[in-house]
Amino acid sequence: MRRKDKEIDNKEKIEQILEKSAVCRIALCDQGRPYLVPMNFGYQNHCLYLHSASEGRKIEILRRNNRICFQIDCGVELVKADQPCKWGMKYSSVIGSGKARFIEDYQEKIRALDVIMQKYDPDQIFQYDEQIVRDLTVLQVEIGELTGKVSG
Repeated sequence: MRRKDKEIDNKEKIEQILEKSAVCRIALCDQGRPYLVPMNFGYQNHCLYLHSASEGRKIEILRRNNRICFQIDCGVELVKADQPCKWGMKYSSVIGSGKARFIEDYQEKIRALDVIMQKYDPDQIFQYDEQIVRDLTVLQVEIGELTGKVSG
């Protein structure tokens, strides 16, 4: 990282950003072309959990190439200044990469869906329609690299 003064090297602070953030943007490589998708997500034990329809461009790409880069941010705020080139942003962000694994086992899918759903509503116990779960694609991304950055 170029700006070491903005780097977050504390694992707990990085995990706080992962907990606070609502959207995870995943970047994929589609035959040499970038493809970026915003997604809901869950985080637990150094893994991201994502769910998706079982068809579509994202799934096709992941079946050919399971490497993912992701970006998550929170606390984004515009900082105005007297001069246009002095404007900036306040934010906390995390960038990471890893490999996606398609979760096939029904009970493991349920556990992963619970991680995702409890992120957005931790006080609720969720019941899932069995056929919907069977039809969903659920991914586990084992994180290989993870960095954090804060500005402002």
